[in-house]
Amino acid sequence: QVQLVESGGGLVQAGGSLRLSCAASGRTISNYAMGWFRQAPGKEREFVATISGGGGQTYTADSAKGRFTISRDNAKNTVDLQMNSLKPVDTAVYYCAARRPGFTEMSGAAKFYDYWGQGTQVTVSS
Repeated sequence: QVQLVESGGGLVQAGGSLRLSCAASGRTISNYAMGWFRQAPGKEREFVATISGGGGQTYTADSAKGRFTISRDNAKNTVDLQMNSLKPVDTAVYYCAARRPGFTEMSGAAKFYDYWGQGTQVTVSS
């Protein structure tokens, strides 16, 4: 089992930055793909970014490309999401997720992720 705990959310003005962090426990996640998703009120959960176990591959949703960067530190068992140039539409609960090894392709589909954190609220004011 993998437990995930997100931190770093908060209230920020449009144009500002936040850095979210996800700490994993229970087992090492160095060979797990990790992802960030978000869910705004009344909307479905949507993919934000994912990173491979070794960190060599990353994929970012078009809505976040050029503004958000996913990274990981396997020595610390953590995954971060640096968010810059935040917009009010980025307001959502942000979730960290882990995908067990054994897949052949990276994916942004939530159904392929096996473990989820409780989420951290990000609110961007205009």
